Amino acid sequence: MTKDVITLTPTMPDPATLLAGLYAGGPDLTVNTLADGAVLQLCTPDGIPLLSIEAPHLVHHPHESHRLLGPQVPLPDGPFWWTEARATGALPEAERLAASFAGRLTAVLGGAVWPPDAVHTDVVPLPSPIRLPPVPDGQPPAVDIHTDRVSVVVQDRPVTALTTWLSNALAETAARGRALQLVTPPASRLTLPVRAALAFGPHRWVVQHPEAGYYDGLSGARLHWSDGAFTEERGPDGTPCVAAPFTAPVGAPVPEGERQLVLSLRTVHPATADLVLGGALEAAWQHLTGAPPTGWGTAEPVNLPWSRRELTELARTRAQRGAPTFLIALGAPEQPAIATTRVVHTPAGIEEHTTLAVGYVPDDAVPLDTLPELAELLTARHNLANLFITLRPARRDLTVTPHAEHPPAPVFPADSPPTV
Repeated sequence: MTKDVITLTPTMPDPATLLAGLYAGGPDLTVNTLADGAVLQLCTPDGIPLLSIEAPHLVHHPHESHRLLGPQVPLPDGPFWWTEARATGALPEAERLAASFAGRLTAVLGGAVWPPDAVHTDVVPLPSPIRLPPVPDGQPPAVDIHTDRVSVVVQDRPVTALTTWLSNALAETAARGRALQLVTPPASRLTLPVRAALAFGPHRWVVQHPEAGYYDGLSGARLHWSDGAFTEERGPDGTPCVAAPFTAPVGAPVPEGERQLVLSLRTVHPATADLVLGGALEAAWQHLTGAPPTGWGTAEPVNLPWSRRELTELARTRAQRGAPTFLIALGAPEQPAIATTRVVHTPAGIEEHTTLAVGYVPDDAVPLDTLPELAELLTARHNLANLFITLRPARRDLTVTPHAEHPPAPVFPADSPPTV
């Protein structure tokens, strides 16, 4: 499995600092680039990658560090640069190589590293010769195992997010007609964008439990590795066998009284030159939280300040290539909210398929009585075609645990049905 090390710095790592980090393995390694220079790879002399480093992202939302990495990472003071390094699991020294790369960046630029105990600045001695299996041509750096049926990505983070690495791996596997299988430990949680992305194909969340083996994190089905993929174990009657940790988790996966209100809405707009997308999402967000979204992006961490015009320009550019657009919106940490939107061009017009989730603690009043007013607003001003609203006990932080969840209950406002 690969090992991730993430560096948060107040300034962008410049070429000289990156070069100092890459010398953590000594002068005998080589450097390769992928994705038009967006990924640097530190390789063995014969070209086998040991460490893959994604181009730094400027993140305008400091609380993204806590949302995705936990409170053990110091909260940045203002915008920061997020740099990810993934070390191959085929060589034990590669993880220390990633940690030294990160330590060298923060030694020069300041900032923080996740995991916090990983950082150092030592030169990492490597075996000679380095004997590693070759990497298949075109395999994304995020992929750990590649078969004819699936691409397997192993993540060991407190929260698995829809990073650029993972998003690219999903796109590559879909383009090649394969499924992506995401493997995590049982303590890991998914963000809602990851869950939404996995729903767009025959993908699977695989939980590796130290006692119960493997099981599906969303359905609970016990899994085993067979014929190049994780597949379901079935009982004598042909139904999937459910793993015990899924239905009887240790501890409380949902803190008492926490809830999620989820809006699924579809808007259909005429394809005009002056169309600006994101209006329905912004109006719903403002209505439910008292403020518009704070940021948007195509991956996590969400890095850009909220801008309907910028996201429209991206969607228009992708539409010209015949491609849909998937984007994520984020709110202020005081009122957890997150949304995914898929923009597609259909014979009916430009469609936005949006799911907005808002988290509440027990003392919060869920604004159910204002939903008819919201439905009328979206219909009158934002070309609403469908709206479906549910409420269920679930984590306020809007993450998904690998345990059985309460089914969502449809909300039927007194003056307006949930489908418009």
